[in-house]
Amino acid sequence: MMAAAAKGGVAMELEKMSVEQVKAIKEQTDLEVNLLQDSLNNIRSATSRLESASSALHDLSLRPQGHPMLVPLTASLYVPGTLDDSDKVLVDVGTGYFIEKTMAEGKDYCERKINLLKSNFDQLIEVASKKKSIADEAGAILQAKLKQLSPTS
Repeated sequence: MMAAAAKGGVAMELEKMSVEQVKAIKEQTDLEVNLLQDSLNNIRSATSRLESASSALHDLSLRPQGHPMLVPLTASLYVPGTLDDSDKVLVDVGTGYFIEKTMAEGKDYCERKINLLKSNFDQLIEVASKKKSIADEAGAILQAKLKQLSPTS
């Protein structure tokens, strides 16, 4: 009920504004919604990469020592190698820094980051939906105001 009252309050405030003001608010909220969508896409991408890393860690933990494998140097360049110690992994913690961790610590790191990203994703979805409803409301009010201003034919 409070959300409906707040939503109604936004509509009342928008109706009191001039056409230019409503148009500016519509443009601003549309821009914010687009930025939030970009952020949501980035979070989805980062979550996907972390899930892939977690899966790779799991697969690596099942391989025996001395097992031949292809080691990725870049996204498309692999070189042959052998697995020396599957209990120690290097974790990329950002900006070119790597930390040596045990396999369990590496898996835990990935899971914690995934959970953090999913929590941020849920919060951004909520904010984006509120901004989208304000943009939609502003658009409807703007159309109504423009219709009132146009001469009837």
